[in-house]
Amino acid sequence: MDVAIVIYEGFTALDATGPFEVLSRLPNVRVRFVASTPGLTAADQPGFGLVAEPLESMERPDVVVVAGGSTTQHHLHDEELLTWLRRVYETSTWTTSVCTGSLLLGAAGLLRGRRATSHWYELESVRCFGAEPTSRRVVEDGKVITAAGVSSGIDMALLVCDRLQGPAYAQAVQLGIEYDPQPPHDAGSVSKAPAEVFRSMQEMMEQHYGPSWAVRSSQASDADAS
Repeated sequence: MDVAIVIYEGFTALDATGPFEVLSRLPNVRVRFVASTPGLTAADQPGFGLVAEPLESMERPDVVVVAGGSTTQHHLHDEELLTWLRRVYETSTWTTSVCTGSLLLGAAGLLRGRRATSHWYELESVRCFGAEPTSRRVVEDGKVITAAGVSSGIDMALLVCDRLQGPAYAQAVQLGIEYDPQPPHDAGSVSKAPAEVFRSMQEMMEQHYGPSWAVRSSQASDADAS
């Protein structure tokens, strides 16, 4: 079984390494990081990177995982990547994304008419690609599975394990990595975070990442109309 995890300059580390840690425990599996620009690929936080192989090194992956990151918007016109995603989708068992990786699936035309999720900051942006924003940690629609922000990639990968090997195997993997989150604060979603925390984080996201793709698209439409 082949698993291809798509990364690019500015990907988020846990988006890629979380699913890797889970999916590498599937039987007879080969997991590879791939990119349209192969080689050492820097994450969006300093001091971490992964070595990616060429996209062509994975011609018919059984599972595709597209990582998100702070630079995802810059890769929405990467035709080499989008063409590859469309091609491997046809033969894949599961095509998945983590965080803003769903925007790349959308740009490839793979979300049209589907329910999908993304990081809360970009959730409404999936509408730009014909998808129905769904505020859930993991959304399965057909053979496409999208995960919300960053850490939810672990949940998504466990669901893939379940679908491929059954509940008992997925539970064994979960126990093996001792995935039993008990954070000190219950503020890990927009619906749970205190209002002041949400406002502060939203401001930080706007300053650090710029407008969401939905906002950029709306601004572009307004500019064209004027």
